[in-house]
Amino acid sequence: MEIYQTKPEGQASHIQMLIRYRAWANAITFKSVLALPESELTKIRQTHFKTIISTLNHIHVIDDIFRAHLEGRSHGYTGRNTQTTPPVTQLWAAFQEMDAWYIKFADSQSEAQLSAPVEFNFVDGGAGLMSGHEILSHVINHASYHRGFVSDMLYQVPVKPQANDLPVFLRDIWR
Repeated sequence: MEIYQTKPEGQASHIQMLIRYRAWANAITFKSVLALPESELTKIRQTHFKTIISTLNHIHVIDDIFRAHLEGRSHGYTGRNTQTTPPVTQLWAAFQEMDAWYIKFADSQSEAQLSAPVEFNFVDGGAGLMSGHEILSHVINHASYHRGFVSDMLYQVPVKPQANDLPVFLRDIWR
């Protein structure tokens, strides 16, 4: 069974459902991406992060930065992406580990814990303050936003990506 198919005991919160949706949508995206030749993953395109693999790596970097904030530790990043990107299979493994971590985190927090303020510094040095709920909402939305760019690049290959919208998740997985 996939990690996004495990439901928490009792009534799941909205954020627990959304964090599982995120893991499912990541898996759908990587299913298409892993089928591509390396040349398509690294092909320069007219988009901010230039390539499919770099866009996916950016998602992972931001996930890792905000995981560090939630854990109350330094993340060590100096930018919102890395100079080099790992091979796609390594990046997929990192995504799966990260998705499992976020699901476990969301499942282990009480409403009071998720409402508590988390202080941190943004990569650019500015001070940040968000609740756990807000951080989880950010990583869910951030990943969706950039998966949209990846889907656009997949259409350019051309590959028609599988639908990874929330209503599809609710229909096919959650309910």
